[in-house]
Amino acid sequence: MFCHQCQETMKNTGCNMKQGMCGKSAEVADLQDLFIWGLKGISVWAVKAKEVGIYDDQVGFFIAKGLFSTITNANFDREDFIRDIKQGVAVRDGLKGQFFAAYKQKNGTDFSGAVPECATWIPGNDQDLLVKAASGAGGWLEIADEDERSLKALTLYGLKGMSAYAEHAYQITKSCREVFEFLMEALAALVDDTKSQEDLFNLVIKTGEMGVKTMALLDAANTQAYGTPEITKVNIGVGKNPGILVTGHDLVDLEELLEQTKDQGVDVYTHSEMLPAHYYPKLKQYSHLVGNYGSAWWLQKEDMATFNGPSLFTSNCLVPTKADYRDKLFTTGAVGFDGVPHIPDREEGGQKDFSAIIAMAKTCAPPQELETGQITGGFGHSQVMALADKVIEAVKSGAIKRFIVMGGCDGRHKTRDYYTQVAKELPEDAVILTAGCAKYKYNKLDMGDIGGIPRVLDAGQCNDSYSLAVIAMELQKAFGLDDINDLPISFDIAWYEQKAVLVLLALLSLGIKGIRLGPTLPGFLSPGIAAALIEKFDIKPITTAKEDVAAMMAGH
Repeated sequence: MFCHQCQETMKNTGCNMKQGMCGKSAEVADLQDLFIWGLKGISVWAVKAKEVGIYDDQVGFFIAKGLFSTITNANFDREDFIRDIKQGVAVRDGLKGQFFAAYKQKNGTDFSGAVPECATWIPGNDQDLLVKAASGAGGWLEIADEDERSLKALTLYGLKGMSAYAEHAYQITKSCREVFEFLMEALAALVDDTKSQEDLFNLVIKTGEMGVKTMALLDAANTQAYGTPEITKVNIGVGKNPGILVTGHDLVDLEELLEQTKDQGVDVYTHSEMLPAHYYPKLKQYSHLVGNYGSAWWLQKEDMATFNGPSLFTSNCLVPTKADYRDKLFTTGAVGFDGVPHIPDREEGGQKDFSAIIAMAKTCAPPQELETGQITGGFGHSQVMALADKVIEAVKSGAIKRFIVMGGCDGRHKTRDYYTQVAKELPEDAVILTAGCAKYKYNKLDMGDIGGIPRVLDAGQCNDSYSLAVIAMELQKAFGLDDINDLPISFDIAWYEQKAVLVLLALLSLGIKGIRLGPTLPGFLSPGIAAALIEKFDIKPITTAKEDVAAMMAGH
């Protein structure tokens, strides 16, 4: 295998053993590469079909969900990818047939243009498919030029993040055409040999621009469905009923589970990135949504073992399981793990059937209490801007000297303790703006407040990093500044997987410079592309908490 899409990739260059650092097997890694290669083939025909007036929303959704399933720690199940590769060939050939018919009708002749192999490859039996996957088809090492490889990786990983957010939005809106069409165009561009490195660099920036639109789409969808997030104190203790622990990001799954567990004597708890569900008015109305249990995704082995009841994965991050709780796991959506029961997708107009997990929960003991107290969150852009006058006055008076954006991902490595140390090192006139699971490095610290404004403002999930950008842009207007980089805001971002890559590209597309990125710069950046990004956007590697805090507070 060769995989370098996450921050924990081996030696910060690429996992090339029988198993990746995430726990993904070499066979699954190869199947994922082949599946993505097939999605590029679908996209080639989708772009051509658009030229003759053909667009299919379900093709777009298949691509988005497919990319989402290959994100780090989402799906480890080889059988899922064998199935999806075969289905992808059928989707591709159906689209190809529609294009041929429409092209001939429009032009009076058969199409005779050249297409890449990914648009024509036909698998034989399963063994042929596995041989093709093991051959490295679609893998990164097929690209000889390291800068070309780096730019294409940066784009693809941004597209994976975009697909995750689009998939969630589509479950609510059933409308993501602009995003789906961009996914198709970008994937097709990645197998277009006529693209120059300048073209590919521009595609990276365009991916960031579309990332902003995608996060805005999801923000609007969530708000439309569940109300504007409110400042909320979330319980981190436990109740006396048996419970179901829900992790991931999919609010539609959570709502349907809450509906199906009403008056069942079963409580529902959030875990990791599902914590911000408590901030939405509609979801807060469910009295059996008791609280948040445990910590960030990488501690799920410990948290799920002590929870006692079953756990539901609605999206990444799933880590290889332990025997003492594996028989109580369920997956759904793009998530999969060999041998773990999977709750199928909802039928059009219907709900998913969570009866199996509910029945199991009723047989389990209540959760073991890990801690007591509350976490305060719900500081999305609407809530923060409702406090705008108070915030602006605090800045003008000097009570707030600087905002530090510390959003992004948490992870296992000790190097990530840097973000806890930054929070502790910050002077009392600094406020942290956060979104994503990175907040678990400091959201249980007693940071206090500044004139009633908490010193940790949690906007929500990683997709809610959009709120942090909106807050910055609104403050720029409020202070009458020409350049967003003149604000008293510094960005100190933690990344782990591909959604964080998209957030980074989105921030760059908005013109934000001087972002600190850690714990390491991405291993998929070649020295040449890393240098170009540093020169153009002043991206900085992190150093020590003490040094970086001093620099950020000085505006550097």
